Amino acid sequence: MAETSIEWTDATWNPVAGCTVLTAGCTNCYAMRMAARLEAMGQAKYTGLTRKSGGRSKWTGKIYLDRKALTIPETWSKSRRVFVNSMSDLFHSDVPADFIADVWRVMADTPRHTYQILTKRPDRMIEIVPGLAKLANVWLGTSVEDSRVLYRIDELRKVPATVRFISFEPLIGSVARANLKDIHWAIVGGESGPNSRFMEPAWVEEIETACRGAGTAFFFKQWGGKNKKAAGRILNGQTYDEMPIQPRSSF
Repeated sequence: MAETSIEWTDATWNPVAGCTVLTAGCTNCYAMRMAARLEAMGQAKYTGLTRKSGGRSKWTGKIYLDRKALTIPETWSKSRRVFVNSMSDLFHSDVPADFIADVWRVMADTPRHTYQILTKRPDRMIEIVPGLAKLANVWLGTSVEDSRVLYRIDELRKVPATVRFISFEPLIGSVARANLKDIHWAIVGGESGPNSRFMEPAWVEEIETACRGAGTAFFFKQWGGKNKKAAGRILNGQTYDEMPIQPRSSF
């Protein structure tokens, strides 16, 4: 198991590694820095997944399918919330549909765990997920960094899922027009790291207001910045750790 400090999950599971920069939210992706670090540490799984550009590590677009990692959740006896592919995107165009089906079978065989799958490619999720088993322990989400990619929420809404969620992280612009109907959970966070972009408090408050109107659980992850621990995660005097209530149906 890969223990994690991510506030909204318990563990990460990476049967896929590597990705491609897609939109502005990918610019300072932590996973690119981490992949470069893991390669430098001698982990073969991450070889060639990044390259140096402008002094920073960038995805090369190479994808690694780690079939040995597929069965890892079966060894965990205690139930956990599991973030699937923190080092990639399960719905990347170069991840074969049959491999995604293999991931689905593992999740079906381990109903004690709750799996959280986050993608920047909900259009491909729409193509593949309806042909797979509808699993009550699988939450499906998409990333939205600013108003230019709000269409991803509409695409996610078309996907059959027990829980649909949005990660507004890194939040780099206002998403005041976000429609959260049929979205069960919203995670909000500022960008962190050496080149992090500033997040306006008003952008966070807009999302909280939208959540209250739509009945969406609101989770404020962090303010971010170069020192995210120092910046903390207090919003208007309190922390927000709301989690979604799972509907009984798969729809």
